[in-house]
Amino acid sequence: MSAPIPAAFIGHGSPMNTLEDNRFTAAWRGFGQSLPRPRAILCISAHWLINGTAVTAMPKPRVIHDFYGFPKELFDFDYPAPGAPEVAEEIAEVVKPAYVGLDKDSWGLDHGTWSVLAHVFPKADIPVLQLSLHGGQDADYHLDLGARLAPLARKGIFIVGSGNVVHNLRRIDFRRPDLAFDWAERFDARVKEIMTAQPGRLPEVAAHPDFAASVPTSEHFLPLLYLAGISQATGEPARAFIEGCTMGSISMTSYVVGAKPPAAAGGQGAASLPRGIPPEDTNA
Repeated sequence: MSAPIPAAFIGHGSPMNTLEDNRFTAAWRGFGQSLPRPRAILCISAHWLINGTAVTAMPKPRVIHDFYGFPKELFDFDYPAPGAPEVAEEIAEVVKPAYVGLDKDSWGLDHGTWSVLAHVFPKADIPVLQLSLHGGQDADYHLDLGARLAPLARKGIFIVGSGNVVHNLRRIDFRRPDLAFDWAERFDARVKEIMTAQPGRLPEVAAHPDFAASVPTSEHFLPLLYLAGISQATGEPARAFIEGCTMGSISMTSYVVGAKPPAAAGGQGAASLPRGIPPEDTNA
């Protein structure tokens, strides 16, 4: 493939985004329609955090419903995309001397992957792989691994990180469906400044005064480091193609590298979590 496939980071928010039509999911659909068809998709999801780096390498990855307290319709949702063991081997090869193990029977596709791809590539007819997040490594490790993955774009592989820049479930406020707390807005804005100008400096946001509130645990932030690494390696600036927060403490800001972002699309309302379910128990 002559032209590289763009790479992206998508703020996925609630699993309910799988089924909902709002301005964020509309933007994801528009983004998918703007992309050339990839040979395969590699997703770095916030929801596969283990003590190692691995890539799914099974021909038929299972669909994982890794949450509870949501409507049956969400548990019934299926995204039967095939896997691609041969692409998994390519990924393990391209990052050397860094090590990526081949997961042939353990994981699959979790909601960080399929809630987004349900809109970006709704037909589920493109092979999908997941890359785990190594919970024992620092930010520089993830930034470097993202840079090592960058050559895959010229091999027709769409790399997408799925998480949230700001993700604090304990601070969710249902009275703010389309608004953010001041600290969340400040942190989201600072991350945007870095991503669009000096992505290699993204690890420095750990010193930001709003980091502790915005990133109380690392797993939703780490996928953004992969796009920052790709941006740094290719010299292509990252651009936000949808911005905003929901429920006070969740940033839905999403970025693309290597393509013009599509115009933001409209939609009905913000993403939702089921009322009555404690936010810390949703695994959103």
